[in-house]
Amino acid sequence: MSRHLRIALVQAPAETFEGFARGLRARMKSPNAAELVVYPELHLCSLGVESMSVEEAYAEYAEPLDGPRGAALSALARELGIWLIPGSVLERADDGTVYNTAVVYGPGGELVASYRKIFTWRPYEPMAIGRDFVVFDIPGKGRVGLSICYDAWYPEVSRHLAWMGAELIVNVVQTTTAGRAQEVPINVANAIVNQVWVASVNGAAPTAFGKTLLVDPEGALRIESSGMEDATFVGVVDFDRVAAARKFGTSCDSWPWDFFRDGDAPLALPLYNGYIDPATWYPALSPETPGDLRPERAIVAG
Repeated sequence: MSRHLRIALVQAPAETFEGFARGLRARMKSPNAAELVVYPELHLCSLGVESMSVEEAYAEYAEPLDGPRGAALSALARELGIWLIPGSVLERADDGTVYNTAVVYGPGGELVASYRKIFTWRPYEPMAIGRDFVVFDIPGKGRVGLSICYDAWYPEVSRHLAWMGAELIVNVVQTTTAGRAQEVPINVANAIVNQVWVASVNGAAPTAFGKTLLVDPEGALRIESSGMEDATFVGVVDFDRVAAARKFGTSCDSWPWDFFRDGDAPLALPLYNGYIDPATWYPALSPETPGDLRPERAIVAG
């Protein structure tokens, strides 16, 4: 059975929840409506913040994940029967700490995953930093990893998500600067060196700089917006392309995950006060990966 997933990358300016819900319902009326819909970083938590203090922005937008906004997002995903990543939200934890958190809702309305941004854009983002890498499974399709905006600049994030079995990394973004030009090749590189799909979804003007991307496991740009336009881009993620690239090689001549051999000594990594253990180097593969595409060294994720 093929593992194709229709994905919609919504490059839109920040919205109220009412405008967001209305637009999402309209998008889902298409006969080619996506199964997974992704919005930009802080999509529902950005209107008017340029004139607010940090405390005012938190008072306006920061909520527990099980608060009213979470309940409304859950109901919307359930109503439409979709996998929904409404970008990231301002999450207020039990102790009052505020995080920039990507959330994922399943077709039944359940909160499937939440990821707190690790590499906040210091000193401009005051939110607390997360500590955990997060992946989730779409049954019958594959495994997805989460990152937020500036996380993409740190190769350790994408590498760790791929090692955990992610075949698609969703990077939600709200970049308002010309630095988005550098993020295009960064996201392409993250896809190539990890042999994964990368979807990087930025906001539209006037909220953000656009240039939304979908990159395949060998670095080909399957979607690239022309600029800052308000638009929805629909593509197909073939999860089997990940295992195929790793088995047959990127461009049939590069196997970056399959470098180490039995008997190789651990490689010291002084920067991290650690090492690479050849015995645990190869990434996990989704349990959905067909057996004939699994490289000999592959471990199937639990």
